[in-house]
Amino acid sequence: MIGTEQVLQAAARIKGHVRQTPVLSSREINIRSGLDLTFKCENFQTTGAFKYRGAVNAVLSLDEAAVRTGVATHSSGNHGAALARAAMIRNIPAHIVVPANARAVKKAAIAGYGADIIECAPTLPAREQVLDQVVAQSGASFVPPYDDDRIIAGQGTAALEFLRQVPDLDALVVPVGGGGLLAGTILATLGEGIRVYGAEPTGADDAWRSVRSGIRVAKHQPDSLCDGLLTTLGARNFDIIGPHVAAIIRVSDAAVVDAMSWIWSRMKIVVEPSAAITLAAVLSHPELIEGQRIGLILSGGNVDLSDLPFQG
Repeated sequence: MIGTEQVLQAAARIKGHVRQTPVLSSREINIRSGLDLTFKCENFQTTGAFKYRGAVNAVLSLDEAAVRTGVATHSSGNHGAALARAAMIRNIPAHIVVPANARAVKKAAIAGYGADIIECAPTLPAREQVLDQVVAQSGASFVPPYDDDRIIAGQGTAALEFLRQVPDLDALVVPVGGGGLLAGTILATLGEGIRVYGAEPTGADDAWRSVRSGIRVAKHQPDSLCDGLLTTLGARNFDIIGPHVAAIIRVSDAAVVDAMSWIWSRMKIVVEPSAAITLAAVLSHPELIEGQRIGLILSGGNVDLSDLPFQG
């Protein structure tokens, strides 16, 4: 079973290949919310999202035989771009299966890192079927987007780094889609006395339902503007999240848009809806964290500027 030690090993492995992202706060947001919030800005990570941490850890973990045939994955965008960029470290090919409805900015990023893009229907079965074909034809090693020990450990390094930058946090709030970041955050904070919350769109609340029932939701039909959080909670991730998460907080898309606007206008940084959901979660449910010092992970900033939800 993966544990805190694997997160520490991942941090050592990826050192020098990923950025130490900044920690910011906003006096105005704190005053308006009545909360004590600190933001870990993974939107400034290489490729614009925390996903790069896990991808680099996975690629650097490959043995020489696996490296020769390259890597492959399926992704709505951030993981695909991260894996494509990570593959450049070892100068190997990357094949990325992308749903046809993925954001244009994320497809452009994947192509910009030199990966081979293969489009498919926008369903998980379609993504997996096409990926199987790509792996069979290329011999590439599959690097899952979230349900993988190497990915979970790599994503956990964001929280590990956060706690070294701000050692007196009481709780962390993390977006949850497939669950790699939330699971990794839990592993990074085990034994530290820190509560970890997941933030999830109401229209894609399979993690909330899974934790509540104790049975992982294996299939669902998500509907949310948080395009990075539409994937189903991974089995490995659920095994870690279920016993340890303080709560999964469900958030409406309207609340996400409002929080995203706060971050853009008050902090002057670009974040995508899937990142803004952490602020939306605490603004929607301040009773969970009042009187505590809270860390929020802003997971990414890969937003299509032509598709802003608060335009006009």
